[in-house]
Amino acid sequence: MSVGWLRACALVMLGLFSVSALAKDKTAIVIGGGVSGLTAAYELQKKGWQVTLLEAKPSLGGRSGMATSEWIGNDKTQPVLNKYISTFKLSTTPAPEFVRTPGYLIDGVYYTAADLATKDPTTAEALKRYEKTVDDLARSIEDPQNPSANNTLHALDQINVSNWLDRLSLPATARQLVNQQIRTRYDEPSRISLLYFAQQSRVYRGVSDRDLRASRLVGGSPVLAQAFVKELKTIKTSSPVSAITQDKDGVTVKVGSVGYQADYVVVAVPLRALNKIQMTPALDAQHQAAIKGTNYGWRDQIMLKFKTPVWESKARMSGEIYSNTGLGMLWVEPALKGGANVVINLSGDNSRVMQAFGDKQMVDQVLIRLHAFYPQARGSFTGYEIRRYSTDPSMGGAYLAFGPGQISKFWRLWERPVQRVAFAGEHTDTLYPGTLEGALRTGQRAASQVEDLAAGKSFDPAKAAPVAAAAAAGAVAAKKGNFFSNLFGGSDDEKKPQPIKTPEPVAPAPAPAPAPTPAPAPVEAPKPAAPVKAEPAKKAPAKAPVKKTEAKKTSAKAPAKKAEPTKKPAATTVTKAQ
Repeated sequence: MSVGWLRACALVMLGLFSVSALAKDKTAIVIGGGVSGLTAAYELQKKGWQVTLLEAKPSLGGRSGMATSEWIGNDKTQPVLNKYISTFKLSTTPAPEFVRTPGYLIDGVYYTAADLATKDPTTAEALKRYEKTVDDLARSIEDPQNPSANNTLHALDQINVSNWLDRLSLPATARQLVNQQIRTRYDEPSRISLLYFAQQSRVYRGVSDRDLRASRLVGGSPVLAQAFVKELKTIKTSSPVSAITQDKDGVTVKVGSVGYQADYVVVAVPLRALNKIQMTPALDAQHQAAIKGTNYGWRDQIMLKFKTPVWESKARMSGEIYSNTGLGMLWVEPALKGGANVVINLSGDNSRVMQAFGDKQMVDQVLIRLHAFYPQARGSFTGYEIRRYSTDPSMGGAYLAFGPGQISKFWRLWERPVQRVAFAGEHTDTLYPGTLEGALRTGQRAASQVEDLAAGKSFDPAKAAPVAAAAAAGAVAAKKGNFFSNLFGGSDDEKKPQPIKTPEPVAPAPAPAPAPTPAPAPVEAPKPAAPVKAEPAKKAPAKAPVKKTEAKKTSAKAPAKKAEPTKKPAATTVTKAQ
């Protein structure tokens, strides 16, 4: 009996050992140490995978925001983010009530939404009319996962937001504020697809600003990034990947002269960084066109530090504030030792025009504008921090923002793995691109897809959208009136929309590099050929700063040196990136 019992125990132990060994044999490489890559690595490691995370830069966190208190939404608006905050026991604090609704800085005067209604009713009414029109536009999208469900909606992808706003004939100040709102949350209105704007408006329709700014994450998104870092076993920073080679047995990832081998790979880098990685077999033409042609919104973040607040105390200037004077979108951080920090987001063409300036010059340009309205600004100024996402060659901008014609070509393209490679990153999320929530969601999805691939599941190849039909769809929709008439105003008899031409693929053309000049006049978006009013800013279904700040750059420190990844020098020679 005892011998039989011992044999049974031995068999059980052998079985357990075999299962454990099998689990340890599952290997994955995650390329990119931003929030999405960290999430994918964390989720795979939790499931027993041996994970090696490779990050090109010396630090981790990607486009996490500055190390300040950062607004986050509640469980209803950002469930995945709140789950990780709870898992890692991160500190949050309720947002003060006065920061939970947006405000306005018009010609240096601060207005709450209530102030604007009584003190500048013309602008307030114009903004309400704009918001109502945006709501109508959002309601036209029944399924935000399938925004171009019919020809009429498909045709919206051929129109840019600026041209649509022209038809609203907003007064100058309202148009400037609307422009600022849109460029802060997406990109310059003239560079954004109206269909993308409508789809994102639909995602956030019915979501209040209060829900999106429910509390503050103390320390900002870098704290979240570091929480992931502490859990991961094998991280290699300063390890830019030059090539990925797939074969029937696995994947080889090349970093310098070293080859790392694994069963599967998660690529969690912006599209511009992916463009520098040689893939064998090569990606198909549609993926390559998306890498080179997808528009990214431009944003630079500046924190100005002051000994004392320089604005009128009664204003309590805080919250999400939109300016019509070239100051971008700004908010005031909680007072620190009697001082105050003003975070300013320069976005869209306002950011592009500043690219010729160095950091100090750029800060000076912002200070000049602020000083014009608050003369104590320079005397109280003590220093700054800056994040310049737009000039980083590996990013090419701050976050995805589809331009005209691009949804028709690239919608949901990066959601599907390509053989043994899965993709993550805010740009691969259809609902919340450009946000912490979106980055976290895609890290989870990519980890789940790797599990599915290991289990033998296959994924259908991405199918190109019917781009050729776009022009015809626009013409048909224009003839029908109704939907377009409601959007653009007027009846079919008064104004017939012109057939819409399908534009060439829109690549986010690098901004011209202007020579440094004295402080530019209050920046308004450049006017297209058609008469364009000061740019609009939508009360867009808000992409909270969190959202955009959410998926922003990192100040997270590189982790303490960890054990070398379990790796084998690649037997095959991998071609270097172009």
